[in-house]
Amino acid sequence: MLSTIELYNEAKKFIEMYYTELGLCPNEMTLRMNTIKEEINSNGNYFHTKHELEYGAKVAWRNSNKCIGRLFWNSLHVFDERDIETEEELFQSLVNHVSFATNNGKIRPTITIFKQKSYKNSFKIWNHQLLRYAGYQTEFGTIGDPHSIKFTEVCEELGWRGDRTPFDLLPIIIQKNNNKPKLFQIPNDIVLEVPISHPELDWFSSLGMKWYAVPMISDMMLEIGGIQYTAAPFNGWYMGTEIGARNLADSNRYNLLPTVAERMGLNTASNSSLWKDKALIELNIAVLHSFKEAGVSIVDHHTAAQQFKLFEERELNNGRPVTGDWTWLIPPVSPATTHVFHQQYKDEIVKPNYFYQKAPY
Repeated sequence: MLSTIELYNEAKKFIEMYYTELGLCPNEMTLRMNTIKEEINSNGNYFHTKHELEYGAKVAWRNSNKCIGRLFWNSLHVFDERDIETEEELFQSLVNHVSFATNNGKIRPTITIFKQKSYKNSFKIWNHQLLRYAGYQTEFGTIGDPHSIKFTEVCEELGWRGDRTPFDLLPIIIQKNNNKPKLFQIPNDIVLEVPISHPELDWFSSLGMKWYAVPMISDMMLEIGGIQYTAAPFNGWYMGTEIGARNLADSNRYNLLPTVAERMGLNTASNSSLWKDKALIELNIAVLHSFKEAGVSIVDHHTAAQQFKLFEERELNNGRPVTGDWTWLIPPVSPATTHVFHQQYKDEIVKPNYFYQKAPY
């Protein structure tokens, strides 16, 4: 926790930015800072107004150095659920988040924000994402997503049992304060999944691959003006390479490239045949094709890079230097074909922002 002086200074930076960017009355800003100072002096904390919370969450997306989709930061839908008191109520809010964000495939960028961290209150969602597939280590190898093996074991220790298929949706684990965590299952009927097929390779659908429609990060902390929100799940929509070049392709994930290459009849005996590259392109074509066929929002990496260039131009026009983590902003497929590859960015942390938290398990 920050000292009262540190908290006041962080609050002042945010409030000054908030009132300046929105063109609000300077006198009102002075009154607001006086109120915040009184709150901090009284109880070592202060509380954002609903609009401060909404704008802070949007700006945190704008400041996210690893995200290439920041052009749409101001379109973020913000659900203020700070009054929720129980794990059951929080879970119902997550169900609402999944339904609202999915929107029958027309994905809406969304964040749901729960209680701020204090000496007596806080929630944590243990999941990395609200939707994620289980991973099982067996004597015959891994079933499902290897990234989820540890978390799957935690879920099983709490009494959950999956069907041990490659695509078992994991339950949600919610913890209030230091209480025993509680486990909940997202209803299957609100989860949209996309079966993966290919526009030209008819055999592709026989691989039985699929992926969920919406990436909803749930283990990061949102910080606005020194206030920390330890449970604030958020989502945009997928860039195709996240699925086609990482989730399904990485050797430590679903590792599909050897299978795709074999079905394509490629020479996998030599790296110089570029079989990995050929298989990777077809896998990414399949992902983009499948999402579009299903009517689910997705963006290819070339379009995403063009959108990011427009974001950079708008930010510079507004007098804000663009920060970024180059290693994350370049796409994992054909990065040199995008302008991002040829740019340099300062990887400086600007607040409000989202931060990683230590896993509670």
